[in-house]
Amino acid sequence: MKPNALRTMLQEGKAAYGTMIQEVRTPAVGQIMALAGCDFVFFDMEHGPLSIETVADMVRVTRLAGLTPLVRVPDAVHHLMCRVLDLGAQGIMIPRVETKAQVEAIVESTHFPPLGSRGCSVDKGQNDFVPQNAWEFTEQANRENLIILQIERRQAVEQIDDLLSVPGVGAAVLGPNDLALSLGVRDADQLAALEEPIQHVLDACRARGLPCGIHIGNLEWLAEWQRRGMQILCYSSDLGFLRNGAASGIGWLRGQAQVAG
Repeated sequence: MKPNALRTMLQEGKAAYGTMIQEVRTPAVGQIMALAGCDFVFFDMEHGPLSIETVADMVRVTRLAGLTPLVRVPDAVHHLMCRVLDLGAQGIMIPRVETKAQVEAIVESTHFPPLGSRGCSVDKGQNDFVPQNAWEFTEQANRENLIILQIERRQAVEQIDDLLSVPGVGAAVLGPNDLALSLGVRDADQLAALEEPIQHVLDACRARGLPCGIHIGNLEWLAEWQRRGMQILCYSSDLGFLRNGAASGIGWLRGQAQVAG
């Protein structure tokens, strides 16, 4: 089974950079993001229109491009989590996690015995279709796959020590927009109001030796949280890149036309 390059980077204390793919459905996106310098990409099955077949193709090319493919699943349901691991995702992020019981169920579903109860089909996308001894494979998968809790609710912040205490949790990534909504924070006050709860989650992760991250389109904030010790830095999305890149170029051209006129 291919080693998880992202997990290795995080264990070495390095920062990792990536983005969220929500709308683009071409398998080439993994190659494109590799050229852009990403270490990982999330494929968003919670908010994006991505089918399991589309994600399988995108994950496969991403693996071949040398990036770590991750999937944000729609929910903490066995078949939604394990199918994307079978097809080759090297980690999953589970949204709306709030309780220790939820986390225990997630770990149970996503790990093979003796750590969990996940069903085993060895020679799939998860090990590039190579036949392998089942015991060797399941031990590697339990070690390499990254189980990421998305922290985006008030209760999750308040119970973060309990959530992280479950063996098998690999990392926590904050979702500032949903966290702001959960806390009743308006846009104008969002960054300042979220600083304390986000720092609380980061401190809890560092106390347990677990990597912490954040997904946001604000580069200055990403840089600040990297300075404070966050390692998983997820910047913007394919939609954001398309919109901002097009707006920048078209805006410049319109400005040139006005100058010429």
